[in-house]
Amino acid sequence: MNGANASRILPDNMDCCQTVLLHIALCFATMTDMIQRNSGFSRLAAGYLFPEVARRSREYVASHPDACLISLGIGNTTEPLTPHISNAMADYARALGTAEGYSGYGDEQGLPALRAKIAETFYSGMADADEVFISDGAKCDIARIQTLFGSGVHVAVQDPAYPVYVDGSVLVGAAGEARDGTYSGITYLPCTPQNSFFPDLTAVPDNSIIYFCSPNNPTGYASTKDELQQLVNFANEHGCIVVFDAAYAQFIRTSGLPKTIFEIAGARTCAVEINSFSKPAGFTGVRLGWSVVPKTLLYADGTPVIKDWARVMTTLFNGASNIAQAGGLAALDSEGLAEMKKTIDYYLENVRLIHAALEGSNFKACGTEIYSTGNSPYVWARFPGFTSWSIFDKILDECRVVTTPGSGFGAAGESFVRFSAFGHHSAVQEACERLALLKL
Repeated sequence: MNGANASRILPDNMDCCQTVLLHIALCFATMTDMIQRNSGFSRLAAGYLFPEVARRSREYVASHPDACLISLGIGNTTEPLTPHISNAMADYARALGTAEGYSGYGDEQGLPALRAKIAETFYSGMADADEVFISDGAKCDIARIQTLFGSGVHVAVQDPAYPVYVDGSVLVGAAGEARDGTYSGITYLPCTPQNSFFPDLTAVPDNSIIYFCSPNNPTGYASTKDELQQLVNFANEHGCIVVFDAAYAQFIRTSGLPKTIFEIAGARTCAVEINSFSKPAGFTGVRLGWSVVPKTLLYADGTPVIKDWARVMTTLFNGASNIAQAGGLAALDSEGLAEMKKTIDYYLENVRLIHAALEGSNFKACGTEIYSTGNSPYVWARFPGFTSWSIFDKILDECRVVTTPGSGFGAAGESFVRFSAFGHHSAVQEACERLALLKL
C-alpha cells in the first residue's frame, strides 16, 4: 500500500493531527514490502580510500584558499597521449563520420585483431588470442570477475593491497561483518619488510580466490620468479584460483622479474590475469584493459572458467570503445611500444626524484624507511611514530603535498605512506623541495 492509497481509507471524522499521525504510521507499515538493500553496502566499513583522500584535500583547500597543492597521491597519469597512439584514435574517430569508416557494435570480447596482438606481444607461447578478453580497464574486470565465484567463496588478499579486491568481495557477499578494519571471510596476507613483501601462503584456506598484484600496489614490490612459482604451486595443490593483477608489469626494469603469471609453470591451471593500458599508455580516462583466462582453468566440476567469463563479458558488458581499441592496436606496434616505454621512463625518473628526497636529513633523523625497487610508479615509505593519516595530514599541512595513507590499503600499511610518481617533472621536483622542509 502506498501513501496515496493509505489516505483513501482514513475516516472522515478524524481531526487533522490524528489524520497526519495515522497517515505516517500506515506509510511506515508498508515499508516492509519494499526491496531490501544489498547488505554488502551496509557492511562496507568506510568510504573508498581515494575519494576520502580527495575529500580531505578539498576541505584543506577550502580552509586554506592560498594553498597550492601538489598531488603525489592517486595514481592518475598526467602526461599527454603520445602522437602515434593519439593519432590512431583521432583517425578512427574521423572515419566514423564517413559511410566507409563507420562502425557500430563490435564483439563484446574485443576486436579480434587486438586480442591477437595482445597475445602475440605479451603472451607468445603462453596464451592464445581467444583466451584474451578486451575490457574498459583492470578495475572494471576485477569487479566483474567476482561474479564468477559468488558469495560462498573464501577470499585471500595481500595486505596492503588495492582496495577494490576487498571492497568488491564485500559487495558480492563474499565477506562478513567488519571488525577492527578487517572483514570475516577474508584472509589477509601481510606483505611487510619483515617477509620481504611476499606473504606466508600457508594461512590461505583451501579453495580460495587469491588476489595477487605484482608489481604490487601500493608497496611497489615486484615478485621474483621463485616467489611466483611458490604461489602457483600452492594454488594448484590447494584448489585455489589466483586473480593476478599485472597492471604495472610494464614498469619492471630489473632483468629476470616476471611480467606475467603465465611465465610460471603451472599457472594455466590456476590463474587468471588482469592487465591494462591505463598506466603505460596513459589510458586512465580512455579506458582500455584486458583479461586472460586459460582454457585449461577449470572449476571443481570440470567446467572451464572461460565459459562463464565469456558469458559475463557478453552479458554484463557491451565491449570496449572501438576508438580506444584503435589506440590499443597502435600502442602495440613498434612505434607505439617505443612511445609507451618513453612514457614509463618519464614516470620512473619521478620515482628516482621522490626516493632521493626521502633520503634527506630530516627524514633520516626520524628513521624513515624507504622501499622502492624502481620497478613500479610508487614509493612506499614508513614513518615510525606516526599513523598513516597523521603523517598524511602533516605532509599536507606543512608541505601542501597530497599523498596516500598506507592504512587505506590494509592494516599492514599502517604508518606507511604511498608516494605516486604520476606527475609532471616540474611539479614533482617542487614537491620534493617542499618535502625537504618537513619538520619530523
